[in-house]
Amino acid sequence: MKTANTILTTHDLTVGYRNGSQQVALLSKLNLHLDKGKLVALLGQNGAGKSTLLRALTCDERPLAGSISVNDTRLDGMSQKERSRILGLVSTERIQAGALTVTELVGLGRQPHTGFLGRLDDEDREIVRQAMTDAGIIGKADDYVASLSDGERQKAMIARALAQQTPIIILDEPTAFLDVASRIETMRLLQTLAHDRGKAVLLSSHDISQSLMLADELWLITTDRKVITGTTSDLVATGAMDRLFVNRDIHFNPKILDFSF
Repeated sequence: MKTANTILTTHDLTVGYRNGSQQVALLSKLNLHLDKGKLVALLGQNGAGKSTLLRALTCDERPLAGSISVNDTRLDGMSQKERSRILGLVSTERIQAGALTVTELVGLGRQPHTGFLGRLDDEDREIVRQAMTDAGIIGKADDYVASLSDGERQKAMIARALAQQTPIIILDEPTAFLDVASRIETMRLLQTLAHDRGKAVLLSSHDISQSLMLADELWLITTDRKVITGTTSDLVATGAMDRLFVNRDIHFNPKILDFSF
């Protein structure tokens, strides 16, 4: 349901892929709302269309039909620079940034706001420092990205998105390949960014238990490729979680907020 805090809206959005002259829809006629101050988890089995949906929302891929608006302005009508001031993206792809320090990597997030040469002034450098502090990576500011652990690298990428100062942050599997402690730490950081900084944070995840404990809302991609949205408590109470997987021997256990046989 659209509210006064709604910042991103989709209108009859259909996403999928093109195979020659053919269009293959994965998710159709989606009318979704993303609100400021909310952490939203996108859940679904492998191949359900999570990454495809996120790529469409960030204009990485063109949707097959429908449109996406931010504050009632269509994204496809904005320039790339305008979009990069609104949407911050953290993907699972490992960028080739090993030769950069953490400060230099995070500083790349200022590009939408700097001039042609991308030079940082004192204000930009303070924003970069604050982003690293907020992401919990300030202690590695002068270290090379190549020397970081997976969890530290993920924090650095989140800090880069923070340095963009966008109202929306979208993350594709931000806890993939992280150990348990790093997954919890990352999810709590994203929750803090939403609740304390008023960001609209949308992430896809396979970590169902952590998502249910910390997310304010869920976007569930069901086995019949519908997207059910709602508060975590409502979707758990209505049994919607059992529509995530095809295997009927796997059932959602609300006591542990996870699936079991």
